[in-house]
Amino acid sequence: MDPDDVEAFLERECELLDSGDFAGWVDLCTDDAVYWMPVSSDQTDPLGEISILYENRTLMELRKFNFGHPLAPSFEVPVRCSHLLGRVDVLERRPDEVKAKVKFHCLMWYRREQRMFAGHSTYQLVPNGKSFRLRFKRVDLLNADDWHKSIPIYL
Repeated sequence: MDPDDVEAFLERECELLDSGDFAGWVDLCTDDAVYWMPVSSDQTDPLGEISILYENRTLMELRKFNFGHPLAPSFEVPVRCSHLLGRVDVLERRPDEVKAKVKFHCLMWYRREQRMFAGHSTYQLVPNGKSFRLRFKRVDLLNADDWHKSIPIYL
């Protein structure tokens, strides 16, 4: 489990998101995967407190269906985005799991509006051959406690 392998996985994740391949992104996830975007950086309980986003694999599958559905009104206009990752910090390595953290910027163009997201993401990855699968992703936005329009993409 080389740190370069973790970085390659995270870059692949960004490529899938930037290209709008949400089916491919969901396929990166384990069956028990969780995607969490808390409303504050000190939040520890996604179920007992409000979150910007908290999804398990079932909800990810539903969102994947909606992203690709031709009648989804929110996607009459394409979403374009570009992720830029900072240095990947491997926090913990075990045979069955790797924990990593990375700073990111994501520029999104949607409905003739440019929006910027920045913060850091924390991952729990499960080894899968020469790569990984995503078990947990926490996205801490710099301005998580501010008002946000809908966020139509995974960050």
